[in-house]
Amino acid sequence: MDNRAEVREFLVSRRAQVSPQQAGLPAGANRRVKGLRRSEVAILAGLSVEYYTRLERGAISGASGQVLESIARALRLDDAERAHLFDLAQAAGPAARPPRRRSSKSYVPHQSLQWALDAVTAGPAFVRNGRMDLLAGNPLMRAFYKDCYDMPGQPPNIARFTFLDERARRFYPDWDAFAEVTVSILRTEAGRDPRNKELHDLVGELGTRSEEFRKLWGEHNVRHHGTGFKTFNHPIVGEMTLAFEGLEMAAEPGLTLTIYTAEPGSPSAERMQLLASWAASEYGNAVHAEPGRTRTES
Repeated sequence: MDNRAEVREFLVSRRAQVSPQQAGLPAGANRRVKGLRRSEVAILAGLSVEYYTRLERGAISGASGQVLESIARALRLDDAERAHLFDLAQAAGPAARPPRRRSSKSYVPHQSLQWALDAVTAGPAFVRNGRMDLLAGNPLMRAFYKDCYDMPGQPPNIARFTFLDERARRFYPDWDAFAEVTVSILRTEAGRDPRNKELHDLVGELGTRSEEFRKLWGEHNVRHHGTGFKTFNHPIVGEMTLAFEGLEMAAEPGLTLTIYTAEPGSPSAERMQLLASWAASEYGNAVHAEPGRTRTES
């Protein structure tokens, strides 16, 4: 991906979201830009207009942490947006190296990781990468993402399922919100690992085949997606509202362990138990997720 273009489009999109009133500046009349002008961002950040203009045009290599922090404050960036700005600056540096990422095609979970995943029996537990490939999980995860695994000719990938499979519109009752989160996760990963060919190929595929994806990708939104609640409409057991926790894996940079759980005693918990019973009858106790297929161990 073109780092200079990514920097330019991200900074332009962020300043368009900050009004002069929010920044404590007079609005004035005859404004021709949405949000802040470059000169106003420069003033708020304590930079010369010329220097900020160069940065916004993509020449961010060599910008100090202090400069980046001042821009983040001026543009009122949240934690995820601030981290994304720093990721873009790091990727632009002359000594930049891509982060260590395993290919999803060759990834096989350590036996101890699979044991840990299988020990979670009250809800889906799985490992994904920033490209949103499903790399490993417990049997309940395989049942939970049943439709995602059933996409013909494709490895299980949440982003591809969200935008290219009509069943996702039923699985996600609030599809618009899920789609926005999905693109924000991919955009965040693109900042961290802009030279990842698998990610680049996925973005290209989705952009070619989905107008909704193209629109959301162009908004340059990023986010940290670690905890919260989501509602799903599962094809086997119906609607469930689940809490989720996402944990970055220290031993595997770039991978996230996610666990979904239902409130104890709730209708969602009862439906999760039904799904667990269905998974046991459908898959048995030894089905594990691998890229593009399932594996049964004896």
